Amino acid sequence: MENPLYAAIYVDVALDKLLDYAVPAHLIDQVGPGMRVQVSLQKQSCSGTVISLKKETASKKTQPIVALHSSDRAIAPDLLALGIWLASYYCTPFFKVIKLLLPPQIRRGMEEKKQLLVKSLLTRPQLADVCSQKRGSQAKVLETVLKHPQGILLTELLEKAEVSRSPVETLVEAGILSLAPITIDRSFALEHDFFPTKSKVLNAEQEAALEKILGSLNASTFETHLLYGVTGSGKTEVYLRAIERALAQGKSALFLVPEIALTSQTVERLRSRFQEKVAILHHRLSDGERRDTWQKIRQGTLSLVVGPRSALFSPVNNLGLIVVDEEHDSAYKQADDTPCYHARDVAVMRGKICRATVILGSATPSLESYANALSGKYTLSSLTLRADSAHLPSVQIVDMRAEFDKAKGFTLFSDQLLASLKKRLEIGEQSLLFLNRRGFHTSAACNLCAHILQCPHCSLSLTFHKGQNVLSCHLCGYELSPLPKTCPGCQAEEAFKFKGAGTELVERSLHAIFPEVRTIRLDADTTRHKGSHDKLFKQFRAGKADVLIGTQMIAKGLHFPSVTLVGVLNTDGALQIPDFRASEQTFQLITQVAGRAGRSSLKGEVILQTQLPHHSTILHAAKLDYPAFFNEEIEVRKLFHFPPSCHLVKLTFSGKDETMTLGYAQEVRQMLIKALSSGYQLHPVIACGYAKIKDHFRFQCLIKGASARPVTEVVKVLKKHPHVHLLVDVDPLSTFF
Repeated sequence: MENPLYAAIYVDVALDKLLDYAVPAHLIDQVGPGMRVQVSLQKQSCSGTVISLKKETASKKTQPIVALHSSDRAIAPDLLALGIWLASYYCTPFFKVIKLLLPPQIRRGMEEKKQLLVKSLLTRPQLADVCSQKRGSQAKVLETVLKHPQGILLTELLEKAEVSRSPVETLVEAGILSLAPITIDRSFALEHDFFPTKSKVLNAEQEAALEKILGSLNASTFETHLLYGVTGSGKTEVYLRAIERALAQGKSALFLVPEIALTSQTVERLRSRFQEKVAILHHRLSDGERRDTWQKIRQGTLSLVVGPRSALFSPVNNLGLIVVDEEHDSAYKQADDTPCYHARDVAVMRGKICRATVILGSATPSLESYANALSGKYTLSSLTLRADSAHLPSVQIVDMRAEFDKAKGFTLFSDQLLASLKKRLEIGEQSLLFLNRRGFHTSAACNLCAHILQCPHCSLSLTFHKGQNVLSCHLCGYELSPLPKTCPGCQAEEAFKFKGAGTELVERSLHAIFPEVRTIRLDADTTRHKGSHDKLFKQFRAGKADVLIGTQMIAKGLHFPSVTLVGVLNTDGALQIPDFRASEQTFQLITQVAGRAGRSSLKGEVILQTQLPHHSTILHAAKLDYPAFFNEEIEVRKLFHFPPSCHLVKLTFSGKDETMTLGYAQEVRQMLIKALSSGYQLHPVIACGYAKIKDHFRFQCLIKGASARPVTEVVKVLKKHPHVHLLVDVDPLSTFF
């Protein structure tokens, strides 16, 4: 070749290194960055991604690219740039990043679905005339086709007419019917229509926030806006106005929500406002739904995408706006597999690459985001008033130590909460009860020797689920049934006593106190099936239950106008965790769940049950005073040098041999001590909060410093251990589990 061309390619194998391949002459005009190609690696065929083209290579011998994949599988330039940054920042091999950028259905080359459509070649009167002359199965076919003037799928026709394919083909040969393949659209869409809604009148705070956002949208410049607004302050209306402007400018918009549970509610608001199909992307879609939705987004047919964190990697054209609702939520962080990315931070980077406007919204922003806003890195807008004349709820703290004294033992409900629940039942208003633990009892212990029934594969006590009558591990899914009668510790019989309360016990206890109460329980046990979140939310919103009982699923951005009472049954659990974010997460959870009360003209009430009534976090949450909490907590972070005062990297080591795993962890720590400058602080290697999961022992080491990059650069060149897995988590949310 006179002017050779080479492609730097990441192959889809566990080899984090760019390899040079020669571009054959017949492909020179077709190969470019982002293209997916077929190459040979050590005599094995594999796929890869072209990162760049160059005219020279340092390789002594280069293999040629074997073939190009379809252009449908190419990665857009902005997503390719994002993927390269993601791999670098989060210390992840590119082949793992590809799984985010291209869904498996696209990587495998899944085709569009085609079916045969039967249509009449005659006018309706002519067809009716022919039908009257036919008998038997041909007549049945024609009668069915007459009922479907636009045509009918062959499979549906055969089912409805109760015939074989033979009479259909006979009528096709006679020139009466046509039989032709058509493409079936499997992209996910909600079945029902939506009543159109108009823009609401904005108050002065909303107008000011929107004006700032539209400024960067109109100028097509990258800017990150932190929209801090108390619960019910009308953040969503600001989002909708911004989306409206972006779509009017011919731009696309991404709307991220923390949970699938919130997706349908968000879609309802978007569809009712814009009267167009909204693309919905999440992992519970079928392969066909995901493939077709992805392709329609890529083709520009759908320009408004909504979904949880994976939707951030949608191949939208001309991206103009990214909205990250409830930006503080931990669900945006992928923590159990590489890349351990945070969708909020990646959204900001994608906005920067695309010169798009990014909106981060929350009533309880993460300390990192609020600090960025105060420093001027983000643009801050505050909404301090509830919209539509609604008022913030009144909050009452109940000291459960006094309630336990009155009850002479443990009780789930304080007298104040029961009185308030009774009042709502009498006047027909709805209530929420929040407890962030599912199951009936959280542990089973022997009365005599105090032996606790634990999962044999994990360092976690088994949770009792009364509905299934099983003891279950919430980490690996192990189940023990029937319940043991003999204690494994002391061999005593019938000595087990159940302790701790979960949502299942709350529901059962409530029915014992108020026999007529109608309840819906929302937790991981009741929402296992596709569409179950949506179904339960709609039932509650329609007034088919008086009380919604749930875990943190019910705390996130849901709008129930008839809810006037929120009971937080135990606010202390998260505060006991030895994690620097414990106070922040407790404050966020209390404030978010309290914000579900009084979101319309009806006055709201919140009752916080706690054994720590004087804890500053609970006092700030009771006043719904985020700035005061931030000012106190940021000083603690500075004192102990935790984010946002520094960057953290958490290294988690897991292996089946405890001694080997610990030894490798300590070896890596010593290597890092030698390689890093004195500005970095390395914590000792300790067992993780969950010291064993699925028979794998787990140890961790925390590293603090001004930047994560020097740490990840050292970790990248570490020699892998054959029996110990190392997980690198940059900017971890949890330093305990």
